[in-house]
Amino acid sequence: MIANAPKITPELVAEHGLKPDEYERFLALIGREPTITELGIVSAMWNEHCSYKSSRLHLRNLPTKAPWVIQGPGENAGIIDIGDGDAIAFKMESHNHPSFIEPYQGATTGVGGILRDVFTMGARPIAALNALRFGSPDHPRTRHLVSGVVAGIGGYGNSFGVPTVGGAVGFHTRYDGNILVNAMAVGLVRSDRIFYATATGVGNPIVYLGSKTGRDGIHGATMASAEFDQNSEEKRPTVQVGDPFAEKLLLEACLELMDSGAVIAIQDMGAAGLTCSAVEMGAKGDLGVELDLDAVPCREEGMSAYEMMLSESQERMLMVLKPEKRDEAEAIFRKWGLDFAVVGRTTDTLRFVVKHGGEVVADLPIKELGDEAPLYDRPYISNTFEPVLTAAEVAAPMSNGAALLELIGSPDLGSKRWVWEQYDHLILGNTVQTPGGDAAIVRIEDGPKGITLTTDVTPRYCEADPVEGGRQAVAEAWRNITAVGGRPLAITDNLNFGNPEKPEIMGQFVGCLRGIGEACRALDFPVVSGNVSLYNETQGRSILPTPTIGGVGVLDDVAVHATVGFRRSGDVIALVGDTAGWLGQSCYLRDVCGREAGAPPPVDLAVERRNGDFVRGLIQAGRLATVHDCSDGGLAVALAEMALAGAVGATLDPLPEGLAAHAFLFGEDQARYVIAAAPETMEAIMAEAAHAQVPVRRLGVTGGDVLALPGEAPLALAELRERHESWLPTYMAGQGHLTAA
Repeated sequence: MIANAPKITPELVAEHGLKPDEYERFLALIGREPTITELGIVSAMWNEHCSYKSSRLHLRNLPTKAPWVIQGPGENAGIIDIGDGDAIAFKMESHNHPSFIEPYQGATTGVGGILRDVFTMGARPIAALNALRFGSPDHPRTRHLVSGVVAGIGGYGNSFGVPTVGGAVGFHTRYDGNILVNAMAVGLVRSDRIFYATATGVGNPIVYLGSKTGRDGIHGATMASAEFDQNSEEKRPTVQVGDPFAEKLLLEACLELMDSGAVIAIQDMGAAGLTCSAVEMGAKGDLGVELDLDAVPCREEGMSAYEMMLSESQERMLMVLKPEKRDEAEAIFRKWGLDFAVVGRTTDTLRFVVKHGGEVVADLPIKELGDEAPLYDRPYISNTFEPVLTAAEVAAPMSNGAALLELIGSPDLGSKRWVWEQYDHLILGNTVQTPGGDAAIVRIEDGPKGITLTTDVTPRYCEADPVEGGRQAVAEAWRNITAVGGRPLAITDNLNFGNPEKPEIMGQFVGCLRGIGEACRALDFPVVSGNVSLYNETQGRSILPTPTIGGVGVLDDVAVHATVGFRRSGDVIALVGDTAGWLGQSCYLRDVCGREAGAPPPVDLAVERRNGDFVRGLIQAGRLATVHDCSDGGLAVALAEMALAGAVGATLDPLPEGLAAHAFLFGEDQARYVIAAAPETMEAIMAEAAHAQVPVRRLGVTGGDVLALPGEAPLALAELRERHESWLPTYMAGQGHLTAA
């Protein structure tokens, strides 16, 4: 009997996030009343964040295999083969709830956690990305949250020494009470030097590595599996505290230890800390695990077994080591100034046994802790889709030039330079394309090979039609990689939704997943890792469905790629892809007309592939170097971004008859690219496109210092630049704001 143990009451069970039937399931599993430590362990293992009890039934339908996929979902990170013995490990995860409560530390530890997921696989991190969603700029907390999150991402990544090379930032009132902080990390590993989390061998030492354990982060995973309410600020103690310098030491020590041949299995101590890491390693290897918490290095006195098992203190690892290599392994970690402690051993009992102070505080069946976690086939309803809006139903409230100025300086479409200039995007010396383009490009060591990286999602599309929105999120990532010349290979996802116990929210999740799966299959773009973040609600108000897609592609030669900016005067500008003038759910409709309505643009995946393959082929052949995908804000915004990026203006030809000018300029039809090339090159490209049945339309010519839309007074690039660059720094300086939808 454990001294001073609290009585297990229904109220205590509820405080641990277990529903009565789930607790009864646990009682049937162990055949007795649990100890408080066992209750804590099962609350961690069976919460939504760790068990995926509402989502894993549907996640099984995603495509996860391809000849180049080395490791799909189920490990710390997914891994793809990029040739020459090189492989890329990558994953994206959320730190939404902690970042809302304590933005700096929440974002910091989100970055730290995803970096550990990558180097746990034996990969050295070479790049980081993120995808951020904030509430309306008018909301009293938004400025504070933006400031803290951006500072936290930069503070960790810059100090650790990994370049933050890309990302996305958006604003919408539906994120007022629940922001999204999705962090992605990418690492390089030799394909024959990958490490996994499967323990093998009986009697092998289990070793605790890294920083000491404290009381920070206790119940962090449980908090991430619950809605916010009016008492959310009281959850501040559940936010972990990060130390990027300790993590850098941990990285180097782990990679050196891996090179020594001492490591049998390795697992990051992430959500639920010691609990999940120990159980997962043992269960994957069909072994039992015995832990002695008296050996755990603690930074606070008097920590209970419950606190140690649930602490989410950062910069910690758990490894199973070869016994004969123990002394060599300890010497490596001591050299790096990190804790090294043998805290347990593998057994053949298939039990998870935890001892503390001479007592057994937990004795549970290890496989069943994961295998018997609740699995819900939650009821869902398909959303009532918005009707299709024709261009004739959307009257232009202002001139097209005024509308372009409005859009180019809006919270969503305005420059995010203020954000990415706080990140070190050049450290390590291999960043070829910096933030601001369609996709980042990172050289692999000395080249010439490189990888292309992006994060994408359009939440307003997902809200209006989850299936179409899911398709578009994947297609947009594929298109962005294609636009720089990359060959898209695989994705990671971060599925951010509201309360899955509401059928309409579960319907959003199921619909988006269906669309994601269809697009991944059609584009040969499998899912190799990911994260599900549910219960993103505050007092019953859900976020927009936001299934963030992190895409990875490969470039055979980083010197042969395309960029956004116009390069010189006299180039012919053309548009690849058909334009119907789709204004439903467009930025024009929302930010210029003040309406969020209509069906989102349809995504024809066969057309996406045909148009994208054509454009990529031209880039890889060295015949096309100016490309920009056409998405938010439509054609006019894409042209303005290209003119600003290259400091070269453009004059457009007369617009096509039969389609309203504002629909042609601002419609968000999919599968489109704006390209520019010398006249003779463009003539040949258009001839080849006609033969390949790829629609290409001439738009105009580059030159001058204005953007001249047909029938409009020319817009000076200086005025466009002022609008584009000024909103965010002005807002963050507290000198004014514009309202996002």
